[in-house]
Amino acid sequence: MARAFPLLMLWTLCAACAPSASPPEPTPSPGTRSAGVVGGTDAPEDGAVVALLARRSRCADDTVTLLCSGALIAPDVVLTAAHCLDVFGTEGDYEVFLGERLLPEPAPGGRFVRVVGAVRHPAYEHTTHAKDAALLRLARPVDVPPLPLPESGWGALETGQGVRVVGFGDTKDAQAPAGQRRQGTLTVTRVEPGAFRAGPAPAMSCVGDSGGPVLARGADGREVLVGVTASGDVACRTEAFNVRVDTLLEDFVHPFLAEHPEPPGELLALESLCTAPCTRDAECPAGLACERTTEDGPGRCLQHALQEGDYGAACTRDAQCGAGGICARLEPEGPDACRCFTPCAPPLPGTREERGCTGAPGAGALAWGVVAVWLSRRGGAGACAARRGG
Repeated sequence: MARAFPLLMLWTLCAACAPSASPPEPTPSPGTRSAGVVGGTDAPEDGAVVALLARRSRCADDTVTLLCSGALIAPDVVLTAAHCLDVFGTEGDYEVFLGERLLPEPAPGGRFVRVVGAVRHPAYEHTTHAKDAALLRLARPVDVPPLPLPESGWGALETGQGVRVVGFGDTKDAQAPAGQRRQGTLTVTRVEPGAFRAGPAPAMSCVGDSGGPVLARGADGREVLVGVTASGDVACRTEAFNVRVDTLLEDFVHPFLAEHPEPPGELLALESLCTAPCTRDAECPAGLACERTTEDGPGRCLQHALQEGDYGAACTRDAQCGAGGICARLEPEGPDACRCFTPCAPPLPGTREERGCTGAPGAGALAWGVVAVWLSRRGGAGACAARRGG
C-alpha cells in the first residue's frame, strides 16, 4: 500500500489545478510490497476503506489523481490524514472512490462521491505528523457500514500487538501497481501519547496509504479503527507512524459527527453562472464553490480547475461543445454528470489558463511545479532517505 502524493501520480495533478495556493511540501507515507500492501494481499471485504482523489474535471480525458486513502466512519463522513490536503487545501475540490480497484480503471461496482467539506485537526503539525487527521463530508450518505471507532471500553493498544492496515497505495511491485485496495499486518512497536509506531509483520504501508485505517481487535473480538496511517520510512520497509484515533474523538471527531450540514438554499441555474452572483457555497449547484475571482468583483460559482463558466447540455466529448467549450465533469457519475462548459471569458494572452494549467487534462506546469518544490525542499532527489508521508 502507499501514502499520499506518490511522485508517479503527480503527472496528473494539472487536471485538478488549484490556482490560488502554492503547494506545500508533500510528505512520504508507509508502503507495501508483493501482492498487496507492501507484503500484503487484496482486501475485497473492506468496503469502508476509500480512495481520496482530486475532483475530476474533464470527461474527454478523465484522468484520476489518487491522493490518499481514507476510512468511512459515518454514512457521509470519511477520516483521512491532514497532510492529504496539503497541496489543494481544505477548500480544494475532492471526491472519494468506493470500490476494490481504482487504477488502471475502476472495477465494475466501484462508485465516486463528491466531497463537499473538509477540515483538518486544528493541532495538526506538518513536520511531525502530530494530529495528522482530517475529516471529509460527502455530498450524500453511502450504504456502506462504517468502521467502528475506539470508544471507551474497546481495549488498549500494546507493544507487540498485531494490527491490520488497509489502503490503495504503492506496493513496491511493478506487477501490482497502486490503486488496488489491499491489506496487510503490522506489529505495534511503540505506543505514544497521540500516536503509535509499527513494524512489518510482514506487510508495511506506503505512499498512497496515508489516511487509510489501521485496525485492531477490540475486547469483543470486533475490529476497531485505532489508527490513521500518517508517515514512515521512505523505502516502506521498517516503520509506520500512525495517529491514534482514540485521541481524536473528544475534540475533533465527535463534534464533527454531531454537526448538521447547512441545507442548500435556492440554487443558481447552471446555464447562468457567468451572470448570476453568489454569496455562499450553498447557493452553488453541484458542489461548486462561491469565490471572488477579482478583488472587487462579485462571487461566482466555479470549480477550481475550470474557473468561471456556464454549464449546458449533457455531453460525452469536447467536440459536442462548440468552439471554446469542453465536456466537463460536473458530478462524479450518472448520465448527466458530464456537461458542456463554456468559460465566461476567453483567457488573456500569457495567462496560466492560456498555457494550459487550468482545466488541462494531463501532465503540465503544476505537476512539474509540485515535483520541483518537493525536491527543492528536500535538497534534491538524494534527500529522499528522510521520511515518507503519504
